[in-house]
Amino acid sequence: MAAEKTQNHLTMPEVVEELKRMTDIGFPIVAMGLVGYLKNMISVVCMGRLGSLELAGGALAIGFTNITGYSVLSGLAMGMEPLCSQAFGSRNLNIVSLTLQRTILMLLLASLPIGLLWFNLETLMLRLHQNPDITHIASLYCQCAIPDLIANSLLHPLRIYLRSKGTTWPLMWCTSLAILFHLPITIFLAFTLCLGVPGVAVSISITNFNTLFFLLGYIFYTRTTKEPLCTPLVSQPMPLSSTTSLGEEWGMLLRLAIPSCLAVCLEWWWYEFMTLLAGYLYKPQVALATSAIVIQTTSLMYTFPSALSGSISPP
Repeated sequence: MAAEKTQNHLTMPEVVEELKRMTDIGFPIVAMGLVGYLKNMISVVCMGRLGSLELAGGALAIGFTNITGYSVLSGLAMGMEPLCSQAFGSRNLNIVSLTLQRTILMLLLASLPIGLLWFNLETLMLRLHQNPDITHIASLYCQCAIPDLIANSLLHPLRIYLRSKGTTWPLMWCTSLAILFHLPITIFLAFTLCLGVPGVAVSISITNFNTLFFLLGYIFYTRTTKEPLCTPLVSQPMPLSSTTSLGEEWGMLLRLAIPSCLAVCLEWWWYEFMTLLAGYLYKPQVALATSAIVIQTTSLMYTFPSALSGSISPP
């Protein structure tokens, strides 16, 4: 009985080893979150340098894109995390590959209506009686940010893929390398070429695509033949039993993705709705500009809890 009771408790070396492993996984995620925060802050500062109207329009656009786009993609992508973690734990790499490809396809399909909504932002916001000048700036930002949906549809699954694998240091280095180019790209587009707020939106898309290319380069350079990334989504010929199995696999992914999406959206929306509501205040230009600064500043405190939760996901 005493021996059985002893086995139920971790020894100090085991606790230390687990803490080391969590630190090894969590520290790069914290650093990546800080780097991502720096990217957003650079964009807000540059829009502030353009003027209060530009900052207000950018704040409205950021709030709208977070509510209708980025929160949805982030939430849907989280559905693959438990599947990938379990598949990596059981060394079923074909399931990992299929889950990765299906999630990317799902996010790309979800991006179609989101992109259409972003393209028609000005019409929608005017119907909601937002300030016309601010709305025009916001619509320019959203239209130029549409390509970023493609980048995020690929980035989110790849990040989860590497995090589930326990490979978080490359995430940090690839993100940091892309951010090094973000400031000069933003300055060049927004100020040198005088593109203004659209230039800021384009620079964010370019930075995310740079991160994507760096991650893809790392994955293809380091992967082995035992880690397939391009397992066929549909095998030919396909009997009825395979069709049923395929439907069950998609259903499992959707059953995880949809609740995750709802959870993330509810978490993001209550925060971003305040930005949209600021547009109805007495001086919407000042209110929206202030909300952009406040939200970017307070978002820093979410970096560490998010990193800690991410460090316990890998198998």
